[in-house]
Amino acid sequence: MVSVTRLMEKILFGVAKQWIAGDSINDALESAKFAYKNGRHAIVNKLGEYHTSKKPINQTIKEYKVIMSSFRKWKVRGAISVKPTQVGLSISKKECLKNFQNLIKSASLAHVFVWLDMESSEHTDETMGIYQDLFARYERLGICIQANLKRSENDLKDLLNYGAKIRLVKGAYKENSKIAFVSKDKVDKNYIYLMKLLFKEGNEFGIATHDSNMIKTAIRLSKKFHRRFEFQMLKGIRDELKPKLLKKGFGVSDYIPYGTNWLPYSIRRLKERKRNILLLGSSFLQSHRV
Repeated sequence: MVSVTRLMEKILFGVAKQWIAGDSINDALESAKFAYKNGRHAIVNKLGEYHTSKKPINQTIKEYKVIMSSFRKWKVRGAISVKPTQVGLSISKKECLKNFQNLIKSASLAHVFVWLDMESSEHTDETMGIYQDLFARYERLGICIQANLKRSENDLKDLLNYGAKIRLVKGAYKENSKIAFVSKDKVDKNYIYLMKLLFKEGNEFGIATHDSNMIKTAIRLSKKFHRRFEFQMLKGIRDELKPKLLKKGFGVSDYIPYGTNWLPYSIRRLKERKRNILLLGSSFLQSHRV
């Protein structure tokens, strides 16, 4: 039974390698170098969250520091994307804030941008509070806003009032219909609404989507509102589109997850939207054409 499970994981990893850099930090750095060589920036995320002991937290911090120092050494324009629960939020907000401050010291020395990933809605208030505290000390800091949450309009307006940097996503966590939009149409509608707010009132932001309609809408808005923004997409997804966006003068970043916790992450990405399965399949075929 164990051998069958390992075989299945091996097969699944063969597919997941399309959007996961690999198990190790070296795999992530190789993917970052590849992205940069092809005109894209890199956003590296170590997989694994909800850590409740110091050992995995310290290891996570150590690896992010190695990534940031490597960016500086190679002159790669990159960023890290950190989940609060992977650096202590599951222990306490105080622990998480202390560890983020530690990371930001290294980020400041390496001139690296840091993104706070947004997790499930139970952590939204704490994450917003941590971001506001850190942003007062380090401006090269961004936060993720999820279009599936009904509260996101107010959160976005509050953040924009003090010049926050935003990464707009649809949202990958299953949420209660009382606090979140459940249907694809409503999530898409809110994503476009929030994107329009960003173009009208934002300054530096990321449009994180693989959706062609959203990308076309962003391009139209960019002609009316001249803002500093970039498109952000998973490593290995929509690779046929990325060069076209670069040719048009848009910034593009590859979001590069890595680590041994690739399986739960991949399952969540696939569950997020049924369309993701088609996108991942299409991108897999595009990359394997002879």
